[in-house]
Amino acid sequence: MSTDPKAGPSVARARVPLVAKERATPAQLAVWDRIAQSRGRVAGPFAALLHSPELARRIAETGHYVRFEGPLTQAERELAIITVARVFDAQYEWAAHAVLARKAGVRDEVIAAIRERRAPAGLTPAEAQVFAYANGLLREHRVSDEAFAALQKRFGLQGLVDLTATIGYYAMIACALNAFGIEPAFSEGEPSQGSPSPSGGEPLLPV
Repeated sequence: MSTDPKAGPSVARARVPLVAKERATPAQLAVWDRIAQSRGRVAGPFAALLHSPELARRIAETGHYVRFEGPLTQAERELAIITVARVFDAQYEWAAHAVLARKAGVRDEVIAAIRERRAPAGLTPAEAQVFAYANGLLREHRVSDEAFAALQKRFGLQGLVDLTATIGYYAMIACALNAFGIEPAFSEGEPSQGSPSPSGGEPLLPV
């Protein structure tokens, strides 16, 4: 049972077998070690993605850059990620990243507004920019020239490319989590406190 927010919450259930280290094939084990070195352990989506080891390796390497090495601040990144999680109603992604967003300095009011689908109400203009970009791409599949130009001015072209890739990456992770039925064993905020919630309880996100 994980108490490390970096590694993500424990899994309550999944509709596919999750690869365990002691039962991993040599190909899976080689990738397992690389993912664990980056994230502390192998959990959530990667324990399912390891059924395709080379795909899991490439996704994990992209995710390492997006999450740990890109030019966005942690708060900007996590704001975009929880917006993605809310759009997809991805319970595991929300459980993992609402905690990280709070640790990165995203205000509780912002996290609640996104969770309750009230955003951009309650967000500052800077917060609303990131939210609207992610939400617009995923819900409307487009953003306006004006919104794009404003974000490019703020982040620069490289930063905007990274923001766009972050949204796309976590949308892919959300699709994997939802397709594989991966649900968290913790309620939001509990990974940092180490107190598990029972399986089958209220969902983290109202859906």
